[in-house]
Amino acid sequence: MITADGVVQQPAHWVRTGLTFLSFPLVFSASIGLGAWALAAGWPAPSVAIITTIAVVIIVAALERVHPYEPRWSRSHGDVRTDLMHGVVSVLITPEVFKLLALGPLFIAADALSQRVGFGVWPTHWSTLAQLPLTIVVSEFPSYWVHRAMHERRALFRLHATHHSAERLYWLNAVRFHPLDTLVTFALQVSIVVLLGAGPDQLVLFSIWAMVHGLFQHGNIDVRLGPLNYVFSMAELHRWHHSRTLTEANRNYGNNCIFWDLVFGTFYWPKHRRPPATIGIAGMPDFPREYLSQLASIWRWKADEWSGQRSPGEDEHRAAAGTAEVTTPRPSRFSRLL
Repeated sequence: MITADGVVQQPAHWVRTGLTFLSFPLVFSASIGLGAWALAAGWPAPSVAIITTIAVVIIVAALERVHPYEPRWSRSHGDVRTDLMHGVVSVLITPEVFKLLALGPLFIAADALSQRVGFGVWPTHWSTLAQLPLTIVVSEFPSYWVHRAMHERRALFRLHATHHSAERLYWLNAVRFHPLDTLVTFALQVSIVVLLGAGPDQLVLFSIWAMVHGLFQHGNIDVRLGPLNYVFSMAELHRWHHSRTLTEANRNYGNNCIFWDLVFGTFYWPKHRRPPATIGIAGMPDFPREYLSQLASIWRWKADEWSGQRSPGEDEHRAAAGTAEVTTPRPSRFSRLL
């Protein structure tokens, strides 16, 4: 554990082993199971989501203290206030605004689509828990491709750069997204499953899955999943996605599962070495650190300032296509945004 003066004190070996291999499976299973039980018992959906989120945040924050993966990530990088602002806007406000404005029309459209084809596409006769893996895999398909596009196209990477500007991984990184990044991804994930006929309970369990998975995925906790890394896009895989090396960062695009990375060949798990502890965006050392400046960055990302800059996947894409030589990006001019 990390003491108040920054000294690392290791728990007993058997405790460390248990935390490493069991913390995520136990917390994840309990959260999904209790969430499904509470919904079946008639609990209001917002209460289920809020109580589960608060409980898991407390658990993950505590695990970061007693069983950290990288001790230097446990020290503040002056990022907590900014990340909290991202959490409020991108996780609490943005999805709720989308649901308020779009869920009603989406459910109406789903009903019309079902009547037009003459049958229900979604297997609503399955149990709530049985439907959940399908919800995750289906919702991940559009988000996989938009996430991948954000890495491979400069015009789109500006939406996603805020997330990759983090210099450490800890639980609040799970909410460090530009609100437009969140809006695009969330809208695609929710829209596809609702239009296919998934009900409101699936959206609640989807949010619980995404919340628990995201907190552990970015958490500074020494977790290992073994063969479950071929199911979940968990921390062992996601740390490579935050590498400053492009051939490593442009892999493991899955947000809530790793299925589509396996299908489309972007799964990456080198077992012979440890993911880098130095993360962030190479070539952008002056990326804004303050919340409002990060919001403004997507509009102040000017072509004349970025002629030597590449999105994380653009060099690879251009080289593979044979259309341009791979070049080394020059330092960015984000100092103008600070």
